[in-house]
Amino acid sequence: MNFENIIVSDQNGLATITINRPTKLNALNRATIEELSDAFHDLEADSSIKAIILTGSGEKAFVAGADIAEFANFSMEQGSELAKQGQEMLFNFMENSTTPILAAINGFALGGGLELAMACHFRIASENAKMGLPEVSLGVIPGYGGTQRLPQLVGKGKAMELMMTAGMISAEDAKVCGLVNYVVSQEELMPLAEKLASKILRNSPRAISGAIRAVNANFEKGINGFEVEIDEFGACFGTDDFKEGTRAFLEKRKPNFIGK
Repeated sequence: MNFENIIVSDQNGLATITINRPTKLNALNRATIEELSDAFHDLEADSSIKAIILTGSGEKAFVAGADIAEFANFSMEQGSELAKQGQEMLFNFMENSTTPILAAINGFALGGGLELAMACHFRIASENAKMGLPEVSLGVIPGYGGTQRLPQLVGKGKAMELMMTAGMISAEDAKVCGLVNYVVSQEELMPLAEKLASKILRNSPRAISGAIRAVNANFEKGINGFEVEIDEFGACFGTDDFKEGTRAFLEKRKPNFIGK
């Protein structure tokens, strides 16, 4: 597909999506959300893609926030619909994608940008990155899952502080509180993302998708995560990947997983 606001590339099972609105600091508008949704749906359906890296163009911003001009005059009903559509179309889909998504945060990740990064399965950041949810300074709250995912990642108290103060934290502080896994220089960011992705690519896609479902189940109301884990564990025994993985271990060789 041809996109105006993002760039999608793939090589050897690894796809990279780059949000490409540098003059707007890669701010999220509805067109970009729709393009990201289309790209993630296409990649999820492509069995040859085993991992995805999401990043922003340039060295200033991952995504510096939402395009405020688009919703400044919205009514209550329009605001609710904006959040609902965005969550269903993109953010929740990313979180529940069975293809691992890694966010490479290369600068500002604010508001919807941080919410986008938090919808990924894990995050790494460059040293110059700054993160925050400043929505209350505009008289609104995070609407793309920020009030739910930030407490899951950093704890309720820290999440409340960040949302109520509308403040930004450094990449190092984000690492300390568990928001990101690694902090490296700008030059090392994509090489590290690709290194981590290459480790993912060596493992069973079927087992990884089961692990994602089991982990996410723990955060779903009314769902017993332990029961989901038991079911997913058992399901692994019926896969070709399990047969290949155990056979390779016993034969002292590297496995060749096919994702079935």
